[in-house]
Amino acid sequence: MTKKKTLTRRTLHYYWLATRNHQGLFWGLIASTIGFCGFLSYGNPYVMSLIVDRIGAGPVAADEVFAVFGPYIAALIAINLAGQACSKLQDYTMWKLQIAVNYDLATMAFDCLCNQSLSFHSNRFGGTLVAQTSKFMSAYTLLLNTITFPFLPIVCSVVFTCSLLFPVVPLYTVVLMGLLAVYAAVSYIMYKRILHLNEQAAGAQNQLSGELSDAVTNILAVKTFGREDYERHLFDAANREVVARDSKRMASSLLRGVITAGLTVVIMSVVTVFISGGNAWFGITAGTVIIMFTYTNTVTNQFNFINTGLQRINQALGDASGMTAVLDEPRLVADAPDAQPLSVELGDIDFRDINFWYTDGGTRTQVFRDFNLSIPAGQRVGLVGMSGSGKTTLTKLLLRLADIQEGEILVDGQNVADITQTSLRRQIAYVPQEALLFHRTIAENIAYGRPDASREEIRAAARAANALEFIERLPQGFDTVTGERGIKLSGGQRQRIAIARAMLADCPILVLDEATSALDSESEAAVQEALARLMEGRTAIVVAHRLSTVASLDRIVVLSEGCIVEDGPHADLVAKGGDYARLWNRQTGAYGEE
Repeated sequence: MTKKKTLTRRTLHYYWLATRNHQGLFWGLIASTIGFCGFLSYGNPYVMSLIVDRIGAGPVAADEVFAVFGPYIAALIAINLAGQACSKLQDYTMWKLQIAVNYDLATMAFDCLCNQSLSFHSNRFGGTLVAQTSKFMSAYTLLLNTITFPFLPIVCSVVFTCSLLFPVVPLYTVVLMGLLAVYAAVSYIMYKRILHLNEQAAGAQNQLSGELSDAVTNILAVKTFGREDYERHLFDAANREVVARDSKRMASSLLRGVITAGLTVVIMSVVTVFISGGNAWFGITAGTVIIMFTYTNTVTNQFNFINTGLQRINQALGDASGMTAVLDEPRLVADAPDAQPLSVELGDIDFRDINFWYTDGGTRTQVFRDFNLSIPAGQRVGLVGMSGSGKTTLTKLLLRLADIQEGEILVDGQNVADITQTSLRRQIAYVPQEALLFHRTIAENIAYGRPDASREEIRAAARAANALEFIERLPQGFDTVTGERGIKLSGGQRQRIAIARAMLADCPILVLDEATSALDSESEAAVQEALARLMEGRTAIVVAHRLSTVASLDRIVVLSEGCIVEDGPHADLVAKGGDYARLWNRQTGAYGEE
């Protein structure tokens, strides 16, 4: 099975998963569409043909009109009432189904993206993922509308036309269906030829969205380096690719439309001949001539929408293909089927015989080989070393932002691979080097780990993180919206809010990854004191390049190329004169004093 067929099948699979939760609405939509088409497009002409035949049978006196035509009038009124009722039911079920299924699809996409690994997100544009989610939902609406009109009416028109005309004019019905079959076959063949064009156009649109998102997200870098023209060039190139792909799609669609329009002319020409000679050749009544023309015109008009319908289906499946591929992407980090919640009483951490490597582009990069590290409960451990030594990677493995290939990581004797990721991360307060803030109020950002926290608890955490003073100087105080990724605040302010968030979370395990790197000296001193209080009685892992951050900790682990080269308290490591001592002397200027 080709990739395109697989994506189409998988897209329909995901759409049906969401639709089957609302089967009452779905089948109500199908039934109401059939009723609407049958009553108004076929019921009315049929009764009118009976009226014409009755008129042709002989004159009717004025006082006998209602007696003779009363049943026909009643039938027309009933048919139109039923048809309009079906029309309104169709509108209701269509709207309700779209609303309900789009909610489920949005939830499906959100859950998929939130539960994917950090590696997955590192290799994709955030803007592209947002655009793919939006298109995935819009594509369902387009596909549902296309099924409802024109394809379901096309099927209905064929069934009703055959059922009503074949008993009266079988030869004409067979010829008409043969011509329509040729029309449908030609439309489908041309549709298959341009199927890939819509997928290419959708891919170009996704690339354009990604370029725009990348430039907007990093607008500060764009402006400070004066690279507006460069980013404009990248965006223009992506935009021109969209124009090129859309132009190819347009040309193919127009060509298909010209060919099928010619087939329509042929069909109507044959119809005209049959209708003109129908009475002379087959003894067809005037009423039958009316329904022949009306039904043929109806079914032919419906077939004219095949091109548009196939184009819409093509577009919908192309737009949905991006998110379908994401939904099919295996989760690199997933909970075990029988995963249990983590229970932390002490906070012991053990890395046992860890082997971990990255695989990027088919290239394997080993980070840890047979790595072992034990951290007793309540111990404050600093991780130091040159860039690339594995410090941050070790914390990510503890948080299961990536999974090890061999070995095990234990928290209070519980293998993190056997527990739920959510419960694991709720027991670890993590403060990264770059503060991660939402486009929400400062209070909401601080309380993110404890959304039920009171305003006083939020204030206390802000005070402990040395953030209260600058927060209260802001016009809206704690109700100040930080902007996307906290852009309205300075780096030091963002970091202190992140530290306040960790303090409020009050987790038994604390991970600080360069948590004080963005602070000035005065703020750092205040925050270091607060962090010292926070770490009391907790297991703490502190990643740092600035060694003054870890000098007062219980223990310092020096890493080099994924291996532990030194391990001990600050004073012992300095006295030893090894790697740590050289790093310390370099940062404190001790070499210059010798």
